[in-house]
Amino acid sequence: MKYFSGLREQLNYWLSINSEITSLNELHVLAKDENDITTLLDIESDIVKINTKIDDSKHELLFSGKYDKNNVILAIHAGAGGVDSQNWTEMLMRMYLRWAERFNFNKEILDISSGDESGIKSVIIQISGIYAYGYLQSEKGVHRLVRLSPFDSDHARHTSFALVEILPESEKDFNVEINKKELKIDVFKAGGAGGQSVQKNSTAVRITHIPTGIKVSCQNERSLVQNKDIAMKILFARLEDRAFQMQQKENRSLKGEHISAEWGNQIRSYVLHPYKMVKDHRTNFEVSNPDDVLDGNILDFMKSYLNHKLGQ
Repeated sequence: MKYFSGLREQLNYWLSINSEITSLNELHVLAKDENDITTLLDIESDIVKINTKIDDSKHELLFSGKYDKNNVILAIHAGAGGVDSQNWTEMLMRMYLRWAERFNFNKEILDISSGDESGIKSVIIQISGIYAYGYLQSEKGVHRLVRLSPFDSDHARHTSFALVEILPESEKDFNVEINKKELKIDVFKAGGAGGQSVQKNSTAVRITHIPTGIKVSCQNERSLVQNKDIAMKILFARLEDRAFQMQQKENRSLKGEHISAEWGNQIRSYVLHPYKMVKDHRTNFEVSNPDDVLDGNILDFMKSYLNHKLGQ
């Protein structure tokens, strides 16, 4: 029903634009016959507005992939750069959460691992809504930050890396099957900040898929059952992604080959010093307002990637 509702909303949007064009066309014929210059100028202004609406939304027509309509499991992992990279991972987490807010996607942090001094080592977020994967597929890869480090006493320039994974969430009719006998499930006490927030019972879950060695964990919820359900959801997504890659070796359109979060592998660079710029190295699209981008304004990068992908 959510998917149907989303499609209906899209259909109504394009039908309203079509209706506006039809009305303007009829009005244009009348204004031209009567040589009504004022109305003709108003029509020109309205045409500009309609073109803007179309340009802002036509990228949705590029969502034709098998998984484009799916929800997303987004994982961010700190890479080379120590505490700076852990802080950078937290900045990226905020960027994607802000983006989700801008476009009214539902978001939920499934699991998070705090850094030793600052920031986070890793985080797993579920982002739900029609075409969540279609939008976020552009973000998979290594993201590089160049700035004056706030953690360096000399305030020297540092380069930090973080790896972003984008996995389409599996649906109920999973393409992969999991034999429960092939799972190793460990239950342990969730970490806390102390005091009342420390779990007295073992509610955190770690699941290992023995044949592949894939491990997932969740400790955010109070309930053992909830944590297990979330961990299984992540495991299904990882296994489905793995199966897809094995079938499509020549066209790795989901996750691509494994890359490490370090120099030379970045898909996008965010430069805060000595100049300000964000550049996508796949499409060469760049902007000079990194603060706006880090506040969640990444739609132009997504659209650029979709057009680039279409032209490949």
